[in-house]
Amino acid sequence: MIYFENDEITIRDLEQLDAAIITQEEIAQGWNTTIEKYENRLKDRSEGKCISLAAEYKGNVAGYLNIYPNSTWGAFANKGYAELIDLGVLEKYRRRGIGSKLMDAAEEIAFKYADTVYLAVGLHSGYGSAQRMYVKRGYIPDGSGVWYGSKVCTPHADYCNDDDLNLYFSKNRDVKI
Repeated sequence: MIYFENDEITIRDLEQLDAAIITQEEIAQGWNTTIEKYENRLKDRSEGKCISLAAEYKGNVAGYLNIYPNSTWGAFANKGYAELIDLGVLEKYRRRGIGSKLMDAAEEIAFKYADTVYLAVGLHSGYGSAQRMYVKRGYIPDGSGVWYGSKVCTPHADYCNDDDLNLYFSKNRDVKI
């Protein structure tokens, strides 16, 4: 299914071939990733747990994002809220509006299921542009504090500043930016 399309960007359902392309491209960027991450999302989609999106830029796979309409983990687990997971745009396609178009499509889908959408964003500098984008789109911190993996961090404890160190943000359908 196609969710958005213009002369340069197409947002559509993620396909199996996309998983291999994205994995190869992320490894070439120096990221520590495996195809299993994307295969798990495709499995969740086939089980009706999520909607997995792919972005194309001028016909090339450029990014991805997943929507879990009733997420079972994180700050809003099992509350009937939709969670956006794993927004990614390959480095060579960044700063072309792809992330924003993925978010537009994902929010439109998510708000069909819930009045509130949430997401987790990493805290290290690699997530800086995502952090700014979410705030500009009207997302606010949920107030539960910093999470590591699946748990809220204990005050004054030591944690690794890796991809598992996150802050949860939410946005209500009525927020207009």
